[in-house]
Amino acid sequence: MITANRTLKSDRLMRATAGLSAREFNQLVQSFGQELQKEGWIRYEIGVKRGNRERKPGGGRTGNLRSFTEKLFFILFYFKCYPTFDVLGLLFELDRSNACRNVQKLTPILEKVLDKKMVLPKRKINSLEELFELFPNVKDLFIDGTERPIQRSKDSEKQKENYSGKKKAHTRKNIVITDKNRRIGYLSPPEAGKEHDYGMFKELFPQGLFPKSITLWLDKAFQGVEKDYPEATVRMPRKKPKGKELTDEEKAQNKVISGFRVLVEHAIGGAKRFRITSDKFRNKKDEFNDIVMLISCGLWNYHLKCG
Repeated sequence: MITANRTLKSDRLMRATAGLSAREFNQLVQSFGQELQKEGWIRYEIGVKRGNRERKPGGGRTGNLRSFTEKLFFILFYFKCYPTFDVLGLLFELDRSNACRNVQKLTPILEKVLDKKMVLPKRKINSLEELFELFPNVKDLFIDGTERPIQRSKDSEKQKENYSGKKKAHTRKNIVITDKNRRIGYLSPPEAGKEHDYGMFKELFPQGLFPKSITLWLDKAFQGVEKDYPEATVRMPRKKPKGKELTDEEKAQNKVISGFRVLVEHAIGGAKRFRITSDKFRNKKDEFNDIVMLISCGLWNYHLKCG
């Protein structure tokens, strides 16, 4: 059986199995335990009111995940390594159905803890005030789209909807916004893989949202932003003209821009250290697909905050 106590002895092993260092993990355990206890008492009170609960939290048979430490390690291990429930149950000496129930139970707890730590990215930006609240004193924003593979649906309409011509696979797509510190401050709701990055951008952000004082660093997928958002300051690699070549000066400029833009790629890569966001997504619930991306971004922000 895999245990947290063994992995906590090695930072390398901890990062490989839970995605956090031992210090970051230990700082998270207390908050996770408090939230777990709180949720237990809420369920108890609801059960008492319904008349189908007598035993207080903590009573009854003790499961294999005995402590808050083991429970936090269990859910982080699932996010980082993304095994099937059969393998997860084998590693933690649980039945596959029990492993599934524990994932369903502990995932919302982890989300609440990260929310209270103020590391989860925001999902909406509707005004300039909200933008400055989310990114105070920022001068540069790095924006990009990211796709995550999903299983091919048996429904032909869903197949067409989710098929990404760019990735040649069925995917779900998000737009992310980061700052120069690689913190993911914004994560859009997921869209079907066929959606274009710039099409999503226009639907998400109203004109006038980005002032001249903030430079937007974008890639070539956002062609047209300078025309549609004339008030924004945009830095984007120049696209090669049809039938022509870029000049040496333009190529050098593109290289400089790409060197700055790599920060958003590093941020996305940080979230995708958790294999649940980079492997082909096997879980059946669409809303869970969104939650795991949100939590993975939150864990990356938490790592940056505590690192």
